[in-house]
Amino acid sequence: MTGLHADPLSGSQRMELSRPTMSCTPPVWARGGHSQTLLGHLLPSSTPQLRSVPQQLHRIRLPDGDSLVAWHCRGKSNVQVLLLHGLGGDARSDYIRRTADACLQEGHSVLALNHRGCGAGHGLARGAYHSGRADDVSAALAFGRQLEPESRQLAIGFSLSGNAVLLLLGKHMQPAPDFAIAVNPPIDLARCSERISWWSNRMYDLRFVYRCRRALEERVSAGLVKPGTRIPPLATLRDVDELYTAPAGGFADANDYYRRCSAKPLLSKINTPTVILTAKDDPFVPVEDFETADLSSQVFLHMEPTGGHMGYLSKHSTPLGTRRWLDYALISYVRQLVAQESPQELAAAAAAGS
Repeated sequence: MTGLHADPLSGSQRMELSRPTMSCTPPVWARGGHSQTLLGHLLPSSTPQLRSVPQQLHRIRLPDGDSLVAWHCRGKSNVQVLLLHGLGGDARSDYIRRTADACLQEGHSVLALNHRGCGAGHGLARGAYHSGRADDVSAALAFGRQLEPESRQLAIGFSLSGNAVLLLLGKHMQPAPDFAIAVNPPIDLARCSERISWWSNRMYDLRFVYRCRRALEERVSAGLVKPGTRIPPLATLRDVDELYTAPAGGFADANDYYRRCSAKPLLSKINTPTVILTAKDDPFVPVEDFETADLSSQVFLHMEPTGGHMGYLSKHSTPLGTRRWLDYALISYVRQLVAQESPQELAAAAAAGS
């Protein structure tokens, strides 16, 4: 059932959404979290709608002198969807393009952000991109409102960005989106950094470390960052956070970064209609973090039995005509969220009636 319902324990209105009718039944060749994660990122996919829509590239200047770059596609509805990529990705990552394509087919506008130094934003940022960059998300939302002042905004954050979106909402930072979806967010950064260093997950760890090290070397070569920080080839992601992310982000050390930027302690404070979508077999984002989280009445948690880390390959075609279950699930929740009134709209309606 979709809508708001009274929560007898808190006295507030609890948001109730319907899970997608179709679950993610994996094909034989993609059973388990590792195969879902790897194949979900390696297999190509098509975005026909996105290729036929004009796209504009914009530069978003930040208060500290850095800049972000985003591409924008204008739709016909009154909804603008902000898409935020994960660590090692950019605004042209396959999962961003697929989600953009699905949202455009719904008639919504899309604003896809490159985080600091990523994608088209290469060479435009000295500051580090990390999981606590809720301020950058807020800056992108402010820019989006300038582009389309009358549109309601829905932020979809993937992986690391999912945590940043939840952090923004839990801290009640402004501007904030009217609605939000976080996909496989690492809400306890310390536990995730520990989990990804397990021997069974070292292939992911090494891949992320390689991309982080390459990005740092490119910034040093461009004169954006002073030389001196060396990340060993066999370092772990925690090593990267200790050696570079924490000091570059103004944190005392990796533990301080993890403590201050993990969204889990703030999930009970979120008052924006929000969906958290994750998989129980995600190799390095522990499902126990969600099972033990204290969620507010405005957070709807969907834990799919399988899907890995943003894989979600389906044995059967979804109603969208593909076997990418994640795209179908996201659109299912997008439709339900935008059909509701946001807290801002409810407050405005109450003020007008008083």
